[in-house]
Amino acid sequence: MSAFVDTNVLVRHLIGDPPKLATRATDYLRGASDLLVADLIVAETIYVLESFYEVSRPEISESMRALIVMESVRVVDAPLLLRAVEIYEYDHLDFAEAYLIASAESTGVMRVASFDRSIDRVKTITRVEP
Repeated sequence: MSAFVDTNVLVRHLIGDPPKLATRATDYLRGASDLLVADLIVAETIYVLESFYEVSRPEISESMRALIVMESVRVVDAPLLLRAVEIYEYDHLDFAEAYLIASAESTGVMRVASFDRSIDRVKTITRVEP
């Protein structure tokens, strides 16, 4: 890996603002190789786009999918992140819960201990209350 990428680089690239930083971020992401984007950074990027920039859920999902499969970018588990984005978009859960469900699915645990009833929207896992 050549470098870890921080949230602010991803946000500048995706939002295009301020223009000079956005251009630098996009050039860097396109020109570098083996850039590692940690799962936490994906989550934080989604949070910033949603809360601060009020980007729609479908637009965020499309952007995250494009980022995860970008040639210069590496993530630890692309299928897990792509599934989490899918749950986030279609089941309208917060990304943290979507990631938790995707993790339960990918590990075969299939159960999530939570008081959050919105998790019940996803029928592939079982929510258990402590």
